[in-house]
Amino acid sequence: MSAAAPPAGAAATPGIARRLASFVYEGVLLFGVVMIAGYLYSSLTQQRHALEGRGGLMAFLFVVLAIYFVWFWSHGGQTVAMKAWHVRLVTADGGPVSQLRALARYLLSWVWFLPALATAHFAGLKSSLAVFTLMTVGVLAYAALAWLHPQRQFWHDAVCGTRLVHWNPPRPPKPAQR
Repeated sequence: MSAAAPPAGAAATPGIARRLASFVYEGVLLFGVVMIAGYLYSSLTQQRHALEGRGGLMAFLFVVLAIYFVWFWSHGGQTVAMKAWHVRLVTADGGPVSQLRALARYLLSWVWFLPALATAHFAGLKSSLAVFTLMTVGVLAYAALAWLHPQRQFWHDAVCGTRLVHWNPPRPPKPAQR
């Protein structure tokens, strides 16, 4: 983990509340992506029941989400939700993110969910409400860990050499008035 200060002139780190709002909005937008991908998978595999081929569907969705995030992060540093909340992903030195670095960030970002999912599995929780509550607490606890990092970055960003920054897109110049 690099604790070095961000480069001079670097954009400010957005607050945790802003990043979590972007996270929630991303989930809403991904609902459509997952629905379309699930429909495509069920059409291609002739799936007739939701639990039939469940493992294949989960693997397919994992790859679809990887493509979504890696593409957006390595082509401009922002997903649709990140644009709406003025958050951008850059390297630790402020440069654009490569596809390999974006893939590593995607894979490590699953740490948001794995502890809560493992706890639910080993505790034998079956109730949707109990699992949802545990996931919410896990995500909030993971987000709170950012307060331990000198630049308030998430663990997976520190490991991958990336940072989330506040980003206001440049405004186009106003046309000259006659």
